[in-house]
Amino acid sequence: MKLSAYINSNTRGVMSHIQRETSCSRPRLNSNMDADLYGYKWARDNVGQSGATIYRLYGKPDAPELFLKHGKGSVANDVTDEMVRLNWLTEFMPLPTIKHFIRTPDDAWLLTTAIPGKTAFQVLEEYPDSGENIVDALAVFLRRLHSIPVCNCPFNSDRVFRLAQAQSRMNNGLVDASDFDDERNGWPVEQVWKEMHKLLPFSPDSVVTHGDFSLDNLIFDEGKLIGCIDVGRVGIADRYQDLAILWNCLGEFSPSLQKRLFQKYGIDNPDMNKLQFHLMLDEFF
Repeated sequence: MKLSAYINSNTRGVMSHIQRETSCSRPRLNSNMDADLYGYKWARDNVGQSGATIYRLYGKPDAPELFLKHGKGSVANDVTDEMVRLNWLTEFMPLPTIKHFIRTPDDAWLLTTAIPGKTAFQVLEEYPDSGENIVDALAVFLRRLHSIPVCNCPFNSDRVFRLAQAQSRMNNGLVDASDFDDERNGWPVEQVWKEMHKLLPFSPDSVVTHGDFSLDNLIFDEGKLIGCIDVGRVGIADRYQDLAILWNCLGEFSPSLQKRLFQKYGIDNPDMNKLQFHLMLDEFF
């Protein structure tokens, strides 16, 4: 589960034990983006795990908050992927608006608007008695995403594609075993890979997925779910790609909320085999 940017911090809740951001000076860009950046204060995100550098731009009178994401090398490709998916998915779902995008051979810069509000995780922490209503809204939003016609989606994120990515990350030493979920705490990466493959094969149920449908990537404002962020993994995949990640997040709060997710989504008998496969797959990213 990866915490992301694009959240308007004017309405952030109490900070966790991790300092989410640090004030910083403006980076040197030397680009035609400069006009949009003038007059802002800058803060650097400390929580996101995407590999990109994320800045929050705030404090400019009569101007909206913005987020600037910068990637170098292979991470520049990830930032580019997110830009392309933002452009496509905005026709169907509420998302941040792209203000600028710059790509060079080594770098990518993506400037977007902020979505005003708090993450679903923050709302659940602050208003635990509203858990059922929050889960109901999440289930409706996820059904809306999964109802986008697959034939309209140009992006593939199926398990064959994701397994190839996972294997490449494993072979290149990019998987952080210290960040595994509790049930796999202390496992070597190779053991997760082996146990994950024991759950194959299964019949895919392909829909348009978000790819990282965690509580940190869903934004509420005034009790309503108003948008999602961090869409760089959007693509056609099994619906359990999203269900598994959200179900796992809800487990931090209550098993009853996990059960309610499937009920409100419309699944009477969850496929625990698919659920566990996708949770293991997510450990590689």
